Amino acid sequence: MTHTTSTPTILLIAGHWLGAWAWDEVLESLGADRSRAVAMTLPGLDATDPARAAKTLDDQADAILDEVGQLGVSEQQPAIIVAHSGANAPVSLVLDRHPALIARVVWVDSGPVAAGSVFAPDLPDDVEELPLPPFEVLGQQASLEGLSAEVLERFRERAVPEPGPVLRQPVELTNDERRTISTTLICCSIPSAQLLELARAGHPMFAEVAMLDHLDVVDLPTGHWPMWSRPGDLAELIQAAASRGR
Repeated sequence: MTHTTSTPTILLIAGHWLGAWAWDEVLESLGADRSRAVAMTLPGLDATDPARAAKTLDDQADAILDEVGQLGVSEQQPAIIVAHSGANAPVSLVLDRHPALIARVVWVDSGPVAAGSVFAPDLPDDVEELPLPPFEVLGQQASLEGLSAEVLERFRERAVPEPGPVLRQPVELTNDERRTISTTLICCSIPSAQLLELARAGHPMFAEVAMLDHLDVVDLPTGHWPMWSRPGDLAELIQAAASRGR
């Protein structure tokens, strides 16, 4: 693998129901590195877009590629992508389609998806969007550890329903080069030892991890939204990953 000598661009992408705003505290914690870090809102998660409920995973992947292009990313100056939670599907598409543009991917309580994966295969076709569930339901699906009442209130107020097409679309992957991209897993709600054990056992959610060529794993014990529960610590881990380059 080659090594990037210049300071790479860091693109932060949050998961379901979230926009660029979810990274505000992390960007603040990045300090001097903030000038090279950019957060983006995926298509379908912009509350002002009247057509957002029709957006697809392809729309999201195309938007990520457009963003890295506007940031001056190239094969000579590849980017670091930081992907949280449900951003793993569109980011996996980007890694598959244009692996040379990405120096490293940092998965935040997330990881690469396998070919054919569908987030919500049983979601009826007539469901246009999926709102943020009640917290008592969400907490059974993902850990809310470390989130104050104030943070939860902001989450509820700013969350945007996830487009149905995004949740139903299978992830089509064909390029094994995506597995050669340097990868950092930041494990929060699931300890790294448990995650790696599940990956080796071929668990559908983690099987792709076992196929990665260049993998670093670090634990950040907290809930599923570390950008709010431990933003400073998360920023430090992102900085450390970015400094490793390819």
